Amino acid sequence: MMDEQEFRKRCDSALEDLRDKLAELGDTHGFDVEGGSGKLEILFEDDDDTRFVISPNTPVRQIWISALTTSFKLGWSEAAGAFVLEKSGETLSQLMGRILTQHLGTPVVVE
Repeated sequence: MMDEQEFRKRCDSALEDLRDKLAELGDTHGFDVEGGSGKLEILFEDDDDTRFVISPNTPVRQIWISALTTSFKLGWSEAAGAFVLEKSGETLSQLMGRILTQHLGTPVVVE
């Protein structure tokens, strides 16, 4: 398992990259991205005030996403060079594209 410093470095980089990608997509797809204290929140302009939360879980060295009434837990994959959802093999960006597409009902590609 990687040490805490390495995890934070990789996690901060992954979340910053994701935030940049999502900020560009937000205007097109009707959501806002907020970040602070090491986490990201995606706020949707819908009647339910839906929100996805993306945050690091340092003790277990994972990024957790709370979305669609589910908790997705992504660990670092050396082979992929990214945080990956073990069950599906999706990277953080691929997973975000899938759950945004599912929630919005229109294709969203996070790249």
